Amino acid sequence: MPAKVVVGVQWGDEGKGKIIDILASRAQVVVRSQGGNNAGHTVESNGETYKLQLIPSGVLYPNTLCLLGSGVVIDPVHILKEIDGLESRGISCDHLRIDPRAHLIMPWHLALDGLSEKMRGDSKIGTTKKGIGPCYMDKAERSGLRIYDLVHPEVFAQKARITGEIKNRLLTDFYKEQPLDLDAIIEQYIACGKRLKNYVADVSVLAYNAIREGKEVLFEGAQGTLLDIDVGTYPYVTSSHPISGGVCVGSGIGPTLIDEVIGAAKAYTTRVGEGPFPTELFDEMGDKIRNLGHEFGTVTGRPRRCGWFDSVIMRHSVRVNGLTAIALNKVDTLSNLGTLKVCVAYKKADGTIIRDFPPTIDELAECKPVYEEIEGFEGDLSKCKSYDELPAACKHYVEKLEHICECPIKMVGVGPARDQNLER
Repeated sequence: MPAKVVVGVQWGDEGKGKIIDILASRAQVVVRSQGGNNAGHTVESNGETYKLQLIPSGVLYPNTLCLLGSGVVIDPVHILKEIDGLESRGISCDHLRIDPRAHLIMPWHLALDGLSEKMRGDSKIGTTKKGIGPCYMDKAERSGLRIYDLVHPEVFAQKARITGEIKNRLLTDFYKEQPLDLDAIIEQYIACGKRLKNYVADVSVLAYNAIREGKEVLFEGAQGTLLDIDVGTYPYVTSSHPISGGVCVGSGIGPTLIDEVIGAAKAYTTRVGEGPFPTELFDEMGDKIRNLGHEFGTVTGRPRRCGWFDSVIMRHSVRVNGLTAIALNKVDTLSNLGTLKVCVAYKKADGTIIRDFPPTIDELAECKPVYEEIEGFEGDLSKCKSYDELPAACKHYVEKLEHICECPIKMVGVGPARDQNLER
């Protein structure tokens, strides 16, 4: 059963897009199972750069079936813009399918996302304000609207009006804002539904049958392990499950159907948004890594917080995802920086040394990194065509990380292009 999962194993932005693109070129089906257009995959293919947010990376391959599972939340206006943008560049979306159970991001979700974040003040979470959290809230409350509703206009109009009136009361009575124009929303969304109708299909059945038929199936994750709502740095997390277990729930297949779980990581650590970050660098080195690594968000353009590689995080990710391999990206960014540091443990306020990632941010916030220094490496790694061509010190760095993370590193990235990913 050739089914693979790619997940982010830090705070997102680990370069999953490139790894997914490489594996998607070998897959017949690519499935996205959670998140929404708050995620972003930047993929370079045939000299072109594509910034994908909702549509799976397999769309770049004309014969690959691309599936959006029931765990994905979909802004219909956004996905149509993404489809139109790809097709204007000669990329067909004819093989895209969307599960009818996937929930819809509505205009009130975007409004409430921004207002709620504003009300939190200094305690803000740092959301992308794309309506993701409020949409998942309605899903859990069982008041959400779904793709099925959208492609059945009469059903949609009735449900949208009932829910919209409740949300307008919240906007006007609690937030003291103007109500939304429900007639305009219903008209706009029904028009979207007419265009999306031909894309709707049962993703659970399609994915299951593909695996049973022996096809190569790739499940692509969005965000990262530390943004998982259960095992991440709550409350500074997303509202879904970016871990490998979330693939099963969000695409409707069982865990025994998955063969491999590959964790995409950077050779250092980055984070966007609020919350504790033990290895964060506030000095010139942090600025160097940010600029050399082009660490600015795909969706928001926000500068990412940068720090040294954290193996405590990685061992946590190995455990909760059941990783079978790591794809280590952006090793080239660390070239010519001198001596490198790797966090091998945390030191708590009372002096206790811990190697396991703490379960709460209160505990994490008091932790200081325990570093081990590793000899740096020099040269332009981007020109290396195989792992053996890397400098000895660079290979030592990779092998050291492999040892302390307790998981094999199978891929080493030395640049953004597909042929700059060296397989071991």
